[in-house]
Amino acid sequence: MQKILIVEDEKAISGVLHSILSDELTDYEFVIAEDGLEGYKQVEKEDFALVISDIKMPKLSGTELLKQSLALKPETTFIMISGHADIDSAVSCLKDGAYDFISKPIDINRLITSVKNALIKETLKKENKNLQTENKTLKKKVSKKYQMIGESASLQKIQDMIVKVAVSDARVLITGPNGAGKELVAHAIHNQSERARGPMIEVNCAAIPSELIESELFGHVKGSFTGAIKDKQGKFEQAHGGTIFLDEIGDMSLIAQAKVLRALQENKVSPVGSDKEIKVDVRVLAATNKNMQKEIEAGRFREDLYHRLSVIEIYVPPLDERKEDIKLLVDHFAGMIADEHGTAVKKFDDKAIDALKALSWTGNIRELRNVVERLIILGGNTVSAEDVASFVRK
Repeated sequence: MQKILIVEDEKAISGVLHSILSDELTDYEFVIAEDGLEGYKQVEKEDFALVISDIKMPKLSGTELLKQSLALKPETTFIMISGHADIDSAVSCLKDGAYDFISKPIDINRLITSVKNALIKETLKKENKNLQTENKTLKKKVSKKYQMIGESASLQKIQDMIVKVAVSDARVLITGPNGAGKELVAHAIHNQSERARGPMIEVNCAAIPSELIESELFGHVKGSFTGAIKDKQGKFEQAHGGTIFLDEIGDMSLIAQAKVLRALQENKVSPVGSDKEIKVDVRVLAATNKNMQKEIEAGRFREDLYHRLSVIEIYVPPLDERKEDIKLLVDHFAGMIADEHGTAVKKFDDKAIDALKALSWTGNIRELRNVVERLIILGGNTVSAEDVASFVRK
């Protein structure tokens, strides 16, 4: 239960305040201090949702209590009371950090209103602080999820390109096989760019039916097609001020490609079923596992869109071309999996790492992560080469 501290040297007044406020605020516990020094000792000892303090008191005045308490615990909320009220005292207390100043004789309704408002402010402040803490924790988790692990020359080359590309608004096409880490590259570019404070909107073009891709990207208006029961904002509009990541762009229909090309040329989109144009400010990153030159030759992908998207092209190699990163990746995944399962981190001995390096990783880093989790669950206290032979079928 949260507590409210009343600091008042006149017992009759502190008793009345306690009686009135405890009836109004049944969810709070009240503590009474008979002078400023005792009040300060209470503030030192614990955190209070609110401190209500007289100004004229022996041993330590209310103004000194206010100053010293806020120096010790800046988040403490104070309401000051005085029978020697004047504008200078009020202004001085408010400048020193008090929430409010109430003069004697006390207007009970005014006091109750001020106390309730102060407690609302305190609650909102704590909720905001908790939200900020949760956001920081979430950002750390997200950052860890999209962390690029490895020291190979090919990965270092990619990281160097990301640093150069991130500071611009140039469009980037990320190529490479499935599971190699194209999504990580996209997130790294966004997170290191000036758009990092804006949204990062991801669209898996292969997972959306061709007849719905336009609605997904550009939105639609109510009644524009069967099932359009209300207006819907498209991904381009959602990404305004940030980045849109078009994953598996090679699977996009030619009709949708034409609309994406127009959006890139004009920085405008039109929802399905509407003549309205919406201006958007987005950076476009795209990724594909396909050979785009062959797709263009086969007539499945527009060459003009390809050139719009590939101002910069970053190739992410398969894991088989960067096996020197396997040990670092295994250690990274082992730590992540231990966090997820709430267990101690399981070690992989050197022979187990050598056995993993000897394998072919057609599923790339995604496959390695699954194998590491399997070995952690099924393997010994320290994962061995025998465990790899027993539980990894190639």
